[in-house]
Amino acid sequence: MMQTTLHKSPEEDKKLRRREKNRVAAQRSRKKQTQKADKLHEISVTQPPGRGPVPFRGALGTRPSGKEYENLEQENSSLKKEIRILTDEVKHLSDVLKDHEQICPLLHCPLSCLSVPRADVITSCPPR
Repeated sequence: MMQTTLHKSPEEDKKLRRREKNRVAAQRSRKKQTQKADKLHEISVTQPPGRGPVPFRGALGTRPSGKEYENLEQENSSLKKEIRILTDEVKHLSDVLKDHEQICPLLHCPLSCLSVPRADVITSCPPR
């Protein structure tokens, strides 16, 4: 009994659906793997100089468990938040210093060339 390509047997149809599902799952897996690699590359590029790679924390060299992974993600988020806060603080303090330099009489005084102990300079600046 010969079948045409338009009328497939249920087994062939099932086989084709399974192949299609497998193809889609493989694409998803490759995409996820690429995203992970991109993320790791981004982290390694943005890591401060002189700091080696972050040690792997999995037990016995294995992948971290779900709980360990969640803890690492939480720690990562916390560190990123701290970086944002410290960056904002540096910007704020730089702005304050720049504003102070514009109005500080000691920086604009012709006598500021005299050697004055640092403590005297700090205490002699008028408050804002």
